[in-house]
Amino acid sequence: MVTIVNTNTNTMRPAARIERKFFILPRNISFARALLRHICRPDTEYPEEQINSLYFDTDDLEQYVRSSSGEFRKDKVRLRWYHTIEDHQETVPVFVELKSREGFASSKQRQRLLVPAEQLEPSCRGAGIIPRTTLVDTITSFGHYLEKPLRPIITISYWRYRFTEMLTGARVALDCNIRSSIVSRELGYGERELRLEGAVIEVKGDRMELPLTLRRLRLLDIDWSRFSKYSGCLDSHLAEPGTMARLWPSGRMVET
Repeated sequence: MVTIVNTNTNTMRPAARIERKFFILPRNISFARALLRHICRPDTEYPEEQINSLYFDTDDLEQYVRSSSGEFRKDKVRLRWYHTIEDHQETVPVFVELKSREGFASSKQRQRLLVPAEQLEPSCRGAGIIPRTTLVDTITSFGHYLEKPLRPIITISYWRYRFTEMLTGARVALDCNIRSSIVSRELGYGERELRLEGAVIEVKGDRMELPLTLRRLRLLDIDWSRFSKYSGCLDSHLAEPGTMARLWPSGRMVET
């Protein structure tokens, strides 16, 4: 049984925020974390944790195509939960999320649900974890009307370190150890799990220009990226095993 908690009654679209992403080479991940700890303040409530997401898409992978092609306007629908599941837990909070993006500006709406812990087992994720009607009704309550049916495609898990830039309050995250598993059986090559190389730094705030302190991130040999965990992980599963740079984000060369 799925229980809706703290129903979202706000029909206004949330304020957009500017989001910039920077790809981090594997050799620089430890340096990136040390640098962020030096120039930012670790989040006081959730400084680090594992994030898990089940992404939904249409039969023709419309959201994946839009993300991979870099279209100005795109949406993503996912179910998200945090940490690993403990043996004693009977129910687990999950969040239905709609992330909308226009260029650099993004907004997110979410609804908290409680689901039986067993519904999050890998064997159950192909069924969507929550009833399809609950998913559709929740997305509709956000003011977003689906033109095509959605189905579960892929689960993605990663470890996130959260920080706050002290002068502007911009939120900064370092996401690493990005792993994914296909739940749609007809996609990919039947591999249980793939791990994407590298990491990504996300900076979210109310302005395009990076805060002065964060400009020191250039020490990491980084540049702006359209990095998308969803499209990057799905790219890896769709590429033939043995393909060069299969486990690297699109457009990135294998590190030598």
